[in-house]
Amino acid sequence: MIDSRTSREGATIRRRRECFDCHYRFTTYEHVERPTLMVVKRDDRREEFSQEKLLSGIRRACQKRPVSEEAITSLVERIINTLSSNFDGEVPCREIGARVMEELRVLDAIAYVRYASVYRRFEEATDFVQEVKKLETKHDKLTARLPGL
Repeated sequence: MIDSRTSREGATIRRRRECFDCHYRFTTYEHVERPTLMVVKRDDRREEFSQEKLLSGIRRACQKRPVSEEAITSLVERIINTLSSNFDGEVPCREIGARVMEELRVLDAIAYVRYASVYRRFEEATDFVQEVKKLETKHDKLTARLPGL
């Protein structure tokens, strides 16, 4: 081994190696193995946590928004790290949804409302309006008021 460095907040170790015989150099990546999390669904079923499912839902919410793939990947990693450190074995689905909405609210307001509409099962237009009103704060000069609200 020639060099070893941690990356992605310590979750990955990058190592530069060299073959003793032919002196060919190559890189390996080692990922920290996390314990398997089980998601407790609303109907009390248990299902293995899927990073791909989480990533897919967030990508769908961010579709056609100015959000980079890097930002989405980073968001997913933060959520997984938080869940892994706060829960042993089982995590309620409402916790996952709450963490995603927290992160999306900071990242992109439209993606947040899109995700909230599916997660909270909006049924009427008033549900959307109420959620958008929650995004506004009276002293926030960066939030533009929507017409009619």
